[in-house]
Amino acid sequence: MTDHAPQEDHQHSSPIKTPKQLAIVVVLSFVIPIAIIILISQFVTGGMSGADTNNEAVVSARIAPVATVVVRDPNAPKTLQTGEQVFVGVCKTCHEAGLAGAPKVGDKAAWAPRIAQGEATLFSHAIGGFNGKNGAMPAKGGNPDLDDVEVQRAVVYMANASGGNLKEPPAPKAAAPATTTTATPAATSAPVATASAPMAAPAAAAAPAAAAAAAAPAAAVDGKAVFTATCSVCHAAGIAGAPKFGDKAAWAPRIAQGLPTLQQHAIAGYQGKSGVMPPKGGNASLSDAAVKAAVEYMVSAAK
Repeated sequence: MTDHAPQEDHQHSSPIKTPKQLAIVVVLSFVIPIAIIILISQFVTGGMSGADTNNEAVVSARIAPVATVVVRDPNAPKTLQTGEQVFVGVCKTCHEAGLAGAPKVGDKAAWAPRIAQGEATLFSHAIGGFNGKNGAMPAKGGNPDLDDVEVQRAVVYMANASGGNLKEPPAPKAAAPATTTTATPAATSAPVATASAPMAAPAAAAAPAAAAAAAAPAAAVDGKAVFTATCSVCHAAGIAGAPKFGDKAAWAPRIAQGLPTLQQHAIAGYQGKSGVMPPKGGNASLSDAAVKAAVEYMVSAAK
């Protein structure tokens, strides 16, 4: 029995044998968790490392609102966009991928014969629209809200990026403010004759005419004109999966969906398996009635 006693004492003995060792263990039990917490916090907030968090610019950027409201005077002069801005907002749709026969930006071989026509011709085709053998160019890229100078700047931007050397068109001069003159009525001692009775009769006669004009229905929208100006860019040649104008086989399954469905897809936009239809053909200025008329025109041609 005495032979096993020393072994049992050794198994149950603590590694801490002195008060100094106990103090070290107690200190480490506090220091190590705190150090781990500090390292984790530094790792989580590492995105701000190297930046001066007390810098006013950094603080302002961090607490800046997500959006701001800009109040502008509707009567203030319009700020014209640069050529690059117009390209990104309008022209990029066709000229980046070469849709509808549009020459791709940077393709010198495609742009060379067009640049050779001269900037006046390029400007005229871009502003007024053009139908050629290789494709169609809608007037102002389908955005009638663009100023002529903005369209010209976009043409210069694309042409110069494709081997051209056109000059940037100058900004239009601001119109001089109109001056008004007030005439002083000449004094007269003669009494002014009144003719209230004779005037009442024409006014009474004009009332029915005005009411009839107000009651007259608005002129019907020309679907063919809308098609020519906007829809023909894709539907004339079947670009981007658009059913080609007059192709009964391509239009049949679409017509089967019903005219209201087709018109809704054309107004709001639609993405299907065979292609994409941008809202209002990419021309946001079109009214719903104009889009519906264009759809009716294309459907009637495919029946």
